[in-house]
Amino acid sequence: METYNFIINEKNGVVSRSFIALDIHDFQAAGKYIAQLPYKRNQNKNDILCVFEEQGGTCSIKHAVLKKLAIENNEDSVQLILGIFKMDSKYASSIKKTLDQYALNYIPEAHNYLKIGDQYYDFTKSRSDYNDFKNNIVSETEIEYFQIGSEKIAIHKEFLQKWLINEKLRYSLEEIWKIREKCIEDLQKPLQEEFVSNFSPVCFQNSPEVREEYKQ
Repeated sequence: METYNFIINEKNGVVSRSFIALDIHDFQAAGKYIAQLPYKRNQNKNDILCVFEEQGGTCSIKHAVLKKLAIENNEDSVQLILGIFKMDSKYASSIKKTLDQYALNYIPEAHNYLKIGDQYYDFTKSRSDYNDFKNNIVSETEIEYFQIGSEKIAIHKEFLQKWLINEKLRYSLEEIWKIREKCIEDLQKPLQEEFVSNFSPVCFQNSPEVREEYKQ
């Protein structure tokens, strides 16, 4: 499989100039740089340059900045995807107790990544791989780089509302969102062995900043 790449032109925009200032001159190098940055909650995700200024970011801003880089360099094939996937106890055993408590087999969760042609790329962490969670994906929506805030939450909640109806679950949207938040809390408290055996590249797994990132 040929790896996607393009040369960055610093004259094309603020993100391009930011990468060139770091001596990064093509998309492959930009993706590698973004993936190795720490996973952290940003102070202002509306500022596309925050990932450079704060030296880190969540799955949302990391992939948004790469999408903006592609736009600046007239690369129309790069799509920013919001995927909804089944977060179950097989994915993360630390949420099993909460799922059992509320009689749920799984709860739909959101994640950002890129689609380029027919290939998927996850730059959340250096070891992130779309193939590790693709079989659990139930919905994918293309969004713009500036839609990673309230728009992302709105899409997620809309999916949850339809899911509740289709699955004939007794919970309201507000209730299922709170259950989801409890699952996110559970992800921060895995057993020590889970860090070794159940590492997942999806943006929030085992990340201490998760609770704040997903608190809405």
